[in-house]
Amino acid sequence: MKILLVLGFASMCLSTAAIAQESPTPSPERTRELVRMVRQDCGSCHGLTLRGGLGPALLPENLRDRPPAGLKYTILLGRPGTAMPPWQPFMSEAEADWMVAQLLRGFPEETK
Repeated sequence: MKILLVLGFASMCLSTAAIAQESPTPSPERTRELVRMVRQDCGSCHGLTLRGGLGPALLPENLRDRPPAGLKYTILLGRPGTAMPPWQPFMSEAEADWMVAQLLRGFPEETK
């Protein structure tokens, strides 16, 4: 786990330009799964409308000053010592990039 954190931090220190660019859109089915994950799983701590709760708000105005790479690795690796779990077992790095891009522009509503 420590090696993953060190590698994640090293990667986070690299240029965030690639993450800030438009991330490839997952398939429509996977997009629905990821939106549901954010709305339900992340929403259980960050609020179902992402306006905050146990965890901070995940709205564009709350995230705009945070580096996209930092957000990506927080999603993937979690935050040790906090309630933020690692989501890396459930998504790829490209999907985390897509999720960050969506959070920075305003996360879409869940669709059926």
